[in-house]
Amino acid sequence: MRSFRLVVLPGDGIGPEVTAAALDVLDAAGELYGIRFERRDYLFGGCSIERHGVPLTDEVLDACKASDAVLMGAVGGPEWELSHVRPEQGLLKLRAGLGVFANLRPAKIWPGLASMSPLKAPSPIDILIVRELTGGLYFGKSGLFSDEYGNMTAYDTMTYSEAEIERVCRVAFEAAGRRRKKLTSVDKANVLESSRLWRETAVRLSREYPDVELSHMLVDNAAMQLVLTPAQFDVIVTENMFGDILSDEAGAVCGSIGLLPSASLGMPDTPGLFEPVHGSAPDIAGRNLANPIAAVLSAAMLLRHGLSQDAAADCVERAVEKTLREKFLTPDLGGGAGTREVGEKIKSNLIKHI
Repeated sequence: MRSFRLVVLPGDGIGPEVTAAALDVLDAAGELYGIRFERRDYLFGGCSIERHGVPLTDEVLDACKASDAVLMGAVGGPEWELSHVRPEQGLLKLRAGLGVFANLRPAKIWPGLASMSPLKAPSPIDILIVRELTGGLYFGKSGLFSDEYGNMTAYDTMTYSEAEIERVCRVAFEAAGRRRKKLTSVDKANVLESSRLWRETAVRLSREYPDVELSHMLVDNAAMQLVLTPAQFDVIVTENMFGDILSDEAGAVCGSIGLLPSASLGMPDTPGLFEPVHGSAPDIAGRNLANPIAAVLSAAMLLRHGLSQDAAADCVERAVEKTLREKFLTPDLGGGAGTREVGEKIKSNLIKHI
């Protein structure tokens, strides 16, 4: 039996509920495929602020670095939105500490859920958004100052190096090569100097991937095209803030953000971070209403991208698809099943394929 060290950060709001469901499915898949998880749970986010005064302690960061993979729930809540110490600061510190520079966010319309899309007649949609994760506005220099007249001014700086752009674009090119061989690089090259460097770097790198068709799109047009004709996209690669916005839009196009997982990856010898795209949804926390599928699919991405256990990952994804086909749905998808019940249903639908 293969054994892996797993750090679990359930977080805030619905995070513990959806993470619990994902772990149940992960353990069940592990039993089928001879995989054992040595698991450690830690406080992270708002709950860590309440206990330790910071969203991410050095002890937890060290544990994450020493693990094989990290599974996270969600962080945040209204009580910390205006605080100087916020849960999201811990998330940025965690990403930087692990060196996870490429965020993979698949967005697809699952069989039987086309009616959930706000689009009138959606074509089959299966998009992978590759978002740069440790640069740009979220990690650039920022500040707040008052001028001589007492006017407050805030600034945030977007900075990208050629090396940062190249490494995330390389991840996107390789992903496109395994899919439909179409890569759309999204930027704002008509305005931003960092975007012009982004585009130049993508073009230069494309010479190493002649089988992948590279195109470029300005971010405002990309936002429009995701709504008008989302089926045109295969893999999208873009910088941090653009990717943050576009991936949430893609989730809405697919019917529910509660279906979107993510994988944040760095160098091959460093642990990845796996988490659902949705937030902590404090308004429904503790009510057994949250959709656990994004967390379960994040666990599948952990198996595939974090532990190289493709067969077990396939098994989990097939079980999710079977559950959705059977219309065993949480309220966000128009159903009446609870978080725990959907998790149990996915577990029961796990079947080992040899």
